[in-house]
Amino acid sequence: MKTNAKTILLSFAVAITALTANALKPDWAMFDTYAQSNEEIKSKPADKKRVVFFGNSITELWPQRSAAFFTDNGYIGRGISGQTTYQFLSRFREDVVELHPALVVINAATNDIAENSHKYDAEKTMGNIKSMVEIAKANKIKVILTSTLPCSEFGWNKDIKDAPEKIEDLNRRIAAYAKEQKIPFVDYYKAMLADDGRSLRPEYTNDGVHPVAEGYAVMESLVAPVIRNVLK
Repeated sequence: MKTNAKTILLSFAVAITALTANALKPDWAMFDTYAQSNEEIKSKPADKKRVVFFGNSITELWPQRSAAFFTDNGYIGRGISGQTTYQFLSRFREDVVELHPALVVINAATNDIAENSHKYDAEKTMGNIKSMVEIAKANKIKVILTSTLPCSEFGWNKDIKDAPEKIEDLNRRIAAYAKEQKIPFVDYYKAMLADDGRSLRPEYTNDGVHPVAEGYAVMESLVAPVIRNVLK
């Protein structure tokens, strides 16, 4: 009986160890997504006008749906679908700082409000945004903050019933922080808000969350002159 008990305990310990090892395998921040591209960029000569667009799927889809904006300007897209600001902060060094850009354009928090990785807490989300700004400044990287886009609901998490109110509140917080820090703030939200005051204008999206080419054209018209002004 004692031998059986020891065997059971040993088997249990092995199982726990295996589960722990498996839990460590997923790349939660998805560092590998741009690892190869980052190495290629770092091998090139320094570019005093290098710009990184940093964000979630809205940023990730931008070079696909409006390629010329990135290729013509040499902009670097570093968006990863589904990510929250908690994940942004984890990969900010690899995907921004180590590329030595002159400027980073941050678009954040759609997935924070959708609770993709954590229960939504506006203070913690703002804390993550502030930390990214502080890291950028410490590395002499200029920052443009942008508003979270309008969205009335998240198809992947319909339990969130007050997304518009949370987005509006967060945008006020981001704008106020940008003003306090003397950082440019680009307000996509107002330009893309539907007449209902809650959702993304239907002509700018096909799913209520992500812009189509027409939506990105609006965003480009707003952010491009600010980038030029910051880099001049």
